[in-house]
Amino acid sequence: MPDYIYLLKNRLSIHQQNALEHIRAAAREAGMTVFLVGGAVRDLTSGSPVFDLDVTVQGNALKLKKPLEKAGGKLWGEHEPSRTLFFRFPVGVTVEISSARREEYPKPGKPVYYWDTILEDLRRRDFTANAMALSLNEHSYGLLMDPLNGVADIEARQLRLVSNYGFIEEPSRLLRATRLVARLGWELDERTKTRFQNAKEEKAIEALSAYHRGYELEEIGHEEDGLRVLAALEAEGWMHTLFAPWSTASADQAALEEMRKLVTQLQMQGVSPDISAASTHFLTAKLSSKDLTALKALFVRPGFVEEWNNLDNAAKEFNKQLGGKEAATPSATWKLFTSADPQAVLWLGLTSKAPAVQAKYKNFFTVWPEARQKVPHALFQELRITPEVPRYDEMISGLFLGAIDGKLESEEQLRAFLEPYSPPAPPPPVTIRRSRGSKKTGEAKGKVPVEAAFEGEPLELDDEELVDEVEDEETEPSVSLPPPPKKVVAVAKKAPSEIEPPAAAKPESAPAKVSPAVSKTQPALHVVAPAKPAKVHVMAKPAKPAVGHIAGPTHGVSGASKKALPIKAVTVKAVSGKATAKAVKAVSSKGVKRAAGKPPAKSAAKKTVPAKPAAKPHKKPEPAKKAPPAKKSAPARKHR
Repeated sequence: MPDYIYLLKNRLSIHQQNALEHIRAAAREAGMTVFLVGGAVRDLTSGSPVFDLDVTVQGNALKLKKPLEKAGGKLWGEHEPSRTLFFRFPVGVTVEISSARREEYPKPGKPVYYWDTILEDLRRRDFTANAMALSLNEHSYGLLMDPLNGVADIEARQLRLVSNYGFIEEPSRLLRATRLVARLGWELDERTKTRFQNAKEEKAIEALSAYHRGYELEEIGHEEDGLRVLAALEAEGWMHTLFAPWSTASADQAALEEMRKLVTQLQMQGVSPDISAASTHFLTAKLSSKDLTALKALFVRPGFVEEWNNLDNAAKEFNKQLGGKEAATPSATWKLFTSADPQAVLWLGLTSKAPAVQAKYKNFFTVWPEARQKVPHALFQELRITPEVPRYDEMISGLFLGAIDGKLESEEQLRAFLEPYSPPAPPPPVTIRRSRGSKKTGEAKGKVPVEAAFEGEPLELDDEELVDEVEDEETEPSVSLPPPPKKVVAVAKKAPSEIEPPAAAKPESAPAKVSPAVSKTQPALHVVAPAKPAKVHVMAKPAKPAVGHIAGPTHGVSGASKKALPIKAVTVKAVSGKATAKAVKAVSSKGVKRAAGKPPAKSAAKKTVPAKPAAKPHKKPEPAKKAPPAKKSAPARKHR
């Protein structure tokens, strides 16, 4: 089904699609189901050009006459016994609309009609390749119905008779078989060929009805190559029954060849005329006026005869427009060629010998189309113009018309014309680089800045080993220190000893007690106490020898880390004014763990620096002695 939906949208012209949409709407309004049938489905399946549309509705097709006339269709003719309408839609689209029926033949060539379903209508047809239908209804659009396996015969490129008595019951099928073989180049299958010869020998053609006689005569003019079909019918002897005065000798073969060339040139420029009237005129060019009048009276579509007779008047009207103000410029002339009646354009090109008219046809075919090759692709690329740009087709048309008028010759003119169609420039690409988190560019060697998440300056640590990566954040212990006084500076001048933090939280004015014994070799320890307690995130690292340890209560350390933790002395810069939290590095019982800086804010990401290996291995430190309790110089303050 999707394949046939694609064929309906891409193999049919836009004018044929519009005609089908009008028929669908009219049938839906009348409560009828509608199907595309016969030769149109065959040609869609086989890949042949689709010239005429055959539509069948389940219901009385005659009720669609007025709705279709309101939709822009012109009634060419009708056949009430079979409930068949012949409509002509704009730009040369011919549609035959009939009611689904079943036929019985009490006598050859005289059918009795019974209104039935679409499946029964397909089973009463001539050949299996024509007994196929495509649904045009809302919920089954594009659904193929092929009860007689016509697709297989299309693939085999053969015509197979639906009924064993098809040629005897309806002699017009003999004419149709000859016509389709000449047009398509197919062959009759063996049984059909045998039945064809038998019906021919029995002279079944003599039972041909007047309606089918006129229908088949008119179909010769609707063929793409009517001369070939006429020759095939003449070779089989059918023209003696159809219309004896008409033969290949009555045709103007040179004019037919010229017409085919002109049609090809028009189609290359987007003009697709229906050649039926012009072809019939040249096929009957040498008939006498009496025979010509008699032939026209046999045709079943009076509207077609009217179009044939009106060819000269339509060409004169187009010639008048071509020489007037409507074609004052090349662009206006081009628009006139592409918007006028295609049949009038074809007939004027075939019959007019005026130099001015021939010059305009030459410009339309050869000179003006050269402007299409001069598309400024470099300027398109510069202005970011692609086929996906809105109004692209409108822009191409305007560019072409301006070029043939000589208004878009310089680059400045082209740029001024194209800039309104240029889309805005895309934003510049944004490149996001993820920092490694170890060091910032430009920092001093040997210094690792650790930025706190709260107000204050970054803490600079002399020892790069104090900040290490921690892969498992759940194992990080956090140490909460009580708020010491605003400024406490302790400088170690002696050998390494024990440093004991306050046993309990002290009031804001109470100074912190620090053990005086610190190694001379260690850097001075400057401690600035924040106004609020801060959490220090300790990052895990393999244990290293420690110089000293902090004895006393440790807030926020769980498990074995609540014991005395060996540390190295660090330098903490104090900042006056605002209270700034600094960190103390702690070491767990399994290894040295150090951290610095304030606890990160909720949205701030933790920055870690991989530790460098120690320059020299340290000896295993001796167990540190427990420091005596600190003296209380002021009453303790509760920890917040």
